[in-house]
Amino acid sequence: MKERQQGGKLIIFSAPSGSGKTTIVKHLLQHPELNLEFSISATSRAPRGEEKDGEHYYFLSLEDFKSHIKKGDFLEWEEVYRDNFYGTLSSEVERIWAKGKNVIFDIDVAGGLRIKRKFPEETLAVFVKPPSIDELKIRLKKRKTETEDKINMRIAKASVELATAPQFDVIIKNYDLETAKKEAYNLVANFIGLSNQDDTVA
Repeated sequence: MKERQQGGKLIIFSAPSGSGKTTIVKHLLQHPELNLEFSISATSRAPRGEEKDGEHYYFLSLEDFKSHIKKGDFLEWEEVYRDNFYGTLSSEVERIWAKGKNVIFDIDVAGGLRIKRKFPEETLAVFVKPPSIDELKIRLKKRKTETEDKINMRIAKASVELATAPQFDVIIKNYDLETAKKEAYNLVANFIGLSNQDDTVA
């Protein structure tokens, strides 16, 4: 990993699937004053729905993904389910830092904590907590993108992930999405040293 560009911060949002972290990250990216750019993760899974390579994920074959692991190209990676890998390529973070921007992540809990450990001073690690496991299941079913078995796997994983919440710098309770968005905005604005952040920003 190259030397960090001056001023570049790392902002991590992690949570169980269905907690609302992706919606919050998209909201923050709409605010140019935060100077954020999204870190696109690599994955060995196939695209879903309208997902595009290089926009939503870097879609790699299982062989390519494992090759990158062997070369040490990942800042963090995780086998989330069997033969289903996700990770952050060091080159992706370097690309964003080279533009003088702050990097924002929407990643797995384990990956988020690994990055926090590698860059403790430069990183704000935020855990987005859902109202309940039951609510998570309802949200995942509404997506209609996965089988019942896959949803049950995600729910089982969510219980484990919720136990890691205290290891993050901040926990946002996403019981009301608009409130969670405002809280997230203020946290990030404060972390990057942006003055005049506004509690009313939506």
